[in-house]
Amino acid sequence: MPFVDAKITVPVSTEKRDAIKSGLGQAISAFGKGESYLMVGIDDDYSLWLGGHKLDKGAFVSVSLIGDTPDEACSVFTARICDLLRDELGIPGESVYVTYHPMMRTRWGWNGDTF
Repeated sequence: MPFVDAKITVPVSTEKRDAIKSGLGQAISAFGKGESYLMVGIDDDYSLWLGGHKLDKGAFVSVSLIGDTPDEACSVFTARICDLLRDELGIPGESVYVTYHPMMRTRWGWNGDTF
């Protein structure tokens, strides 16, 4: 189950949250997964600084997945995230940072056990 945790500097309406969630649900196909396996967290009005300067429009997106994160899939997913945040919130790609966190199945728990 991938988890996408987005820290976004601008306010995000319910309508935009739904659009971002759906867009991420489509984009996660880069890893061979569908929206039914995806968990999304969105923190809006989040304060982010880069190089000592507060970002007016920016995002930090953390992606956690079970198993390997192939370079090509990470590149595709990063592009899709940047496109989605640009289209939905007007955040330029140069202000979107994405990190990937592959996890072993035995380090990801659910329903009282690990995968």
